Amino acid sequence: MGTTVVEAPTLGAGWLALTRRILEDGVDARYDGEPVRELPLVTLVVASPRSDDAVVADLGDPEWLAWMRDNFTAEGTVDELGGTASYASRLFDYAGSGLDQIAWVVERLRSDPESRSATVTTFQPLTDTSYIPCVSMLDFWRPDGAVELVVYAHSLDLGKKAYGNLVELARLQERVSAGVGAPVGRLVLHVKSAHVYEPEQAPMARLLESSARAGGAAAARRA
Repeated sequence: MGTTVVEAPTLGAGWLALTRRILEDGVDARYDGEPVRELPLVTLVVASPRSDDAVVADLGDPEWLAWMRDNFTAEGTVDELGGTASYASRLFDYAGSGLDQIAWVVERLRSDPESRSATVTTFQPLTDTSYIPCVSMLDFWRPDGAVELVVYAHSLDLGKKAYGNLVELARLQERVSAGVGAPVGRLVLHVKSAHVYEPEQAPMARLLESSARAGGAAAARRA
């Protein structure tokens, strides 16, 4: 089983390019008993991530974007996920300990710009017995001065929620970059299972087709 690498200039371009690869090159599989089209072992590299990505804002579902925004900013539990802790709780009050992991990352990179261990996790193994967060590790570093974020996710749902994950990860990266006083670098995601659930496969194919037509028309107008 090989590894797929997708490189893109922006979050929106990366979302669409990876979704296309899933639909074209993926295999039929099941996730929690539901049929999916899956591309295993993927690395997505986004050169210039921005939380205000225009493509995501234009094509993404506003309700899903708002839901993911709450997940990453509102401490507490998420009813739709069985009452598990939100990403905000995991990041800013890890395991109810009061530890703000993002503030810890900022301080670590401030005190040691060459640190290779400004690494935090959303996984809380003592309480995460049934639900395991899709995005489980965030690793920040400054290999060339700019703050890069390297992420591990056991799975990403490209048909419904992943673009929201991308936006919120970019927002966290911007937060760390501002705290450190450095520019934003690349966002790199290593994903074990990148997939699109069966109900979203046809709609995503149509979205990709219409996006490609719009892009071609724009290119023709510029020419």
